[in-house]
Amino acid sequence: MTSAAARPPTASYRLQLQPGFTLRDAERAVPYLAALGVSHLHLSPLLEAAPGSTHGYDTVDHSRISEQLGGEEALRALAAEAHRHGLGLIADVVPNHMALPVPEQLNQPLWHVLRDGPDSPFAPWFDIDWTAQPGPADAPGRGRLLLPLLGDRLGAVLGELTVDGEVLRYHEHAFPLREGTARLPLPELLERQWYRLAWWRLASSELNYRRFFAINDLIAVRVEIPEVFRATHHVLLRLHDEGVLDGFRIDHPDGLADPRGYLRRLAEATGDAYTVVEKILTGEERLPADWPCAGTTGYDALRRIDGVLIDHAGAGRLVAAYQRDVADRTTAAEAARRGRAELVGPHGELAAEVDRLLRLVQRIGNDEPALADHPLPALRDALCALLTDHPVYRPYVVPGEAAPAEAVAHLGEGGGAADRLLRDLVLGRLGRSPEKDEFCHRFAQTTSAIAAKGVEDTAFYRWNALLALNEVGGDPAHPGVAPTAFHDWCARQEADWPQGMTALSTHDTKRSADARARLAVLAELPEAWAAECTAWTSAAGPCPDRSAAWMLWQTLVAGWPLTEERLVQVVLKSAREAKLRTSWTTPDEGFEQALSGWARGALDNPGLTPRIAGFVALLAPYARSNTLAAALLHLTVPGVPDVYQGGEEPLYTLVDPDNRAPVDLGAAAVRLTDSPAERTGDLAREKLHLTTTALHLRRTRPLGRYRPLAATGPAAEHLLAFARGTDVITAVTRLPYGLRRSGGWRDTVLELPPGRWTDELTERHYEGGPLQVAWLLEHHPVALLTEGR
Repeated sequence: MTSAAARPPTASYRLQLQPGFTLRDAERAVPYLAALGVSHLHLSPLLEAAPGSTHGYDTVDHSRISEQLGGEEALRALAAEAHRHGLGLIADVVPNHMALPVPEQLNQPLWHVLRDGPDSPFAPWFDIDWTAQPGPADAPGRGRLLLPLLGDRLGAVLGELTVDGEVLRYHEHAFPLREGTARLPLPELLERQWYRLAWWRLASSELNYRRFFAINDLIAVRVEIPEVFRATHHVLLRLHDEGVLDGFRIDHPDGLADPRGYLRRLAEATGDAYTVVEKILTGEERLPADWPCAGTTGYDALRRIDGVLIDHAGAGRLVAAYQRDVADRTTAAEAARRGRAELVGPHGELAAEVDRLLRLVQRIGNDEPALADHPLPALRDALCALLTDHPVYRPYVVPGEAAPAEAVAHLGEGGGAADRLLRDLVLGRLGRSPEKDEFCHRFAQTTSAIAAKGVEDTAFYRWNALLALNEVGGDPAHPGVAPTAFHDWCARQEADWPQGMTALSTHDTKRSADARARLAVLAELPEAWAAECTAWTSAAGPCPDRSAAWMLWQTLVAGWPLTEERLVQVVLKSAREAKLRTSWTTPDEGFEQALSGWARGALDNPGLTPRIAGFVALLAPYARSNTLAAALLHLTVPGVPDVYQGGEEPLYTLVDPDNRAPVDLGAAAVRLTDSPAERTGDLAREKLHLTTTALHLRRTRPLGRYRPLAATGPAAEHLLAFARGTDVITAVTRLPYGLRRSGGWRDTVLELPPGRWTDELTERHYEGGPLQVAWLLEHHPVALLTEGR
């Protein structure tokens, strides 16, 4: 058997490791996952994370595999079991940030920086602007690190601070004391430290360390420095060199100063190991061709697969109905721009990041008088406009190289002197210096945070016309993907990134694939759905917010049946992320109580819940079609499908933490042995059968060149079909509700190439030539055909 390390993946299976599902649990699941048909296990982050972490992206120690997950011994046992079954391991790598944990000594490199300041050998690890805060009383020019974690202004909580030996304590927090300061009176002691304890509300305006998006307790790491890269990657690289790990998934490369340089260093250190990047591509944006990796983690595939199964015209009518009901004509594009603009405004969550960029511009002007004398208000306005209007996550400019044409186009033209100065700095047109290079890098890092927080984590919670569109990498302003555009993307993916991942559900999707498959049907019956929304809102009593009502009803449809706890958790998170009536930082308790009470009341309403259940049942046959169609497309389009844990069966999960809970793989393993008779009429067994059939096909029969196939006849637009090489054909139903309303397949025909074809899902045989689609899809809305078996 060829070792997993010696071949690229045919498919991977994502496991969310956590204290409730450890490496030992993963080891026990290996026989089932091998029987399912994947070639690799895709593991969430492995290094030691903050205590109790359910995701692992809050690393505290790069020197060891997480003891909470079982430690290195358990990882080696998992690798050995996986390799015995012919499976490899792909590890999730978090290069951008570490946790600022509680207690703080869990992060020893940061602990040393807090104690020793800019003289610490670990100071270069962290992206800190030491010039932004006055230093200790005896070294005012050296700077301090702002720690905005006090529950109130310092004066109000001074009595809650205590000194315990060489440690300063504030409730569960612990901070090291600078040498020789432990015996000083508390006010003087605080003034002599290399950190400044401050009220948490000062973070948005005064923070002087880069973080992950707007999360204060995730402090950025500077892996562009070779020694920091070596220290933070040593364990993972050693395990790869020893054959324990076979590939890598890179978390949030847009946060890095130099993503391409990082990937080149990783490729050199691993001998070009299989590596994919969590890169969100916006619209028709393409992954930079010079990034040495296999491709993205698949959000671009998700958008195309979802899109080709959504009725574009119906979605437009649904948007119009939503705008009428909420009495707001704001478009999705306008909501996205507003979300970005609010983040960089004077009171926005990323105002501190804007100020850091402005300080860089001022230093550049101080060094070069020809670039000086731009009024600060003009610079701020121009910078905020550039950040707000940047249409993709980041410009891919490398100092010292010509700016890519796409970066030039994205930054636009014209404007005043301040606009031109900033644009030229971003594009590297004004020569090089440490400050100019830093501005170029930092602007790109900031635009990625603005895109993620302003669009996906703000606008996507405000604009609730059709939640199936509001997904990571999604584009609600342009709902639906035409079949021709879908085929074009598949052909381009095959040519450019044939080993890139494809995904439908991840730990970051706001709704799982099957939840979105239900919601996609709403675009096919927009008027009926709008009427249901109105009726349900009336039945539920006085509504605290009309847009939130659309969010609530779609959440119920997407995840039905839901417990009260799951529903309220999602509804409150959505309202806080929207930041309109309440937020995480300024919660409106009255509104939140009214909203959560309204949600609970909807679930407790004996007249309403049967109607919701009935509507979900009405959607069920069309949602089934979308679920199976999306699954088969995911497993057979160009790329490497990544199956999210539990996604081999219908999975109706919502935004995290709902989507990160452990799943019962043992029960799925039992169902894997079901007979065909047991699968009849059971969507869970149908999807499991489809998934394992397609996965095994990928492992035993490499899929060949992608080629679109067109049906002919009255319902041809409802069939999406393509060939992979000369011996595999995928055919799926799209827009199933419209298909039924128009009279079904009737005389629609798909021309099969010459040969004897077998539908692997039903074991029915067909001869090459014209084939009635109604006959092909008599029992399932999809078909996976092979020739010559």
